[in-house]
Amino acid sequence: MPGLLRGVARTAVVAGTATAVSNRVSRRQQGRWAAQQGYQEPRPDSYAQPQQAAAPADDMGSTLDQLKQLGELKAQGVLTEAEFEEQKRRLLG
Repeated sequence: MPGLLRGVARTAVVAGTATAVSNRVSRRQQGRWAAQQGYQEPRPDSYAQPQQAAAPADDMGSTLDQLKQLGELKAQGVLTEAEFEEQKRRLLG
């Protein structure tokens, strides 16, 4: 059972990190497009909005929440010290 819990926790951390990175990349790309001359915002009905997990609006808040989750998982013994450090490095790097 602990192995299953560790796998689920690891998947949650990776998914949260991927969501944060994806959101940041999307915002940066929109900023670049908006800076280009003649760019027009696409109409909302021309594409479907992806469903997003409940996440804070800013990257720093999201990163802090993910770091807190990592700390809790480490304190519970779900993550080893090495796994914790690797995930923390990914979030902050």
